[in-house]
Amino acid sequence: MRLDYPLKTGRLLLRPFEPGDLDDFHAYRSRPDVFRYLYDEPVSREECAELLAKLVSDNELAEEGQRLALAVHLPDAGRVIGSTVLKWRSEKDRQGEIGYSLNPDFQGHGYASEAARAMLALGFDGLGLHRIVAECDPRNEPSWRLMERLGMRREAHFRQNEIFKGEWGDLFVYALLKEEYERAQA
Repeated sequence: MRLDYPLKTGRLLLRPFEPGDLDDFHAYRSRPDVFRYLYDEPVSREECAELLAKLVSDNELAEEGQRLALAVHLPDAGRVIGSTVLKWRSEKDRQGEIGYSLNPDFQGHGYASEAARAMLALGFDGLGLHRIVAECDPRNEPSWRLMERLGMRREAHFRQNEIFKGEWGDLFVYALLKEEYERAQA
């Protein structure tokens, strides 16, 4: 699936990352509070530049297993405030996964919801997916509340299913079916 960029929402532009996004990208990728509930750790500017170089080419979904990682650009601020991802998990079973990460300085304004809604639309309307999931640490209440605002339902709570940052961690799994998505759009 090739897209016409940028994707426009009410207040945001979703587009492939560009090398010039390094300052904005590093501004949130270097923050420990962003990674409290994520597998990765904050990165140095050099590590961030390496990651950004890889993300620059994440601009289409052509086959199962690929991910589309887009910069969340806020024109009013003139900067990238986060990222959003759509992963194509299974072509045969038409499954996908979304994710999002936002600079805490811009949280609480509905930007993550807006970006995630756009990724759901890409998955269901663009790729023809049947089911899209999202996962988070149960302690990350803002993340699972966002999933619920998107109309996703909690399907699983895996208790102590893995060692996460040195301790047993739980996992919430949320999902949305295409028919549920379409009903919510009507």
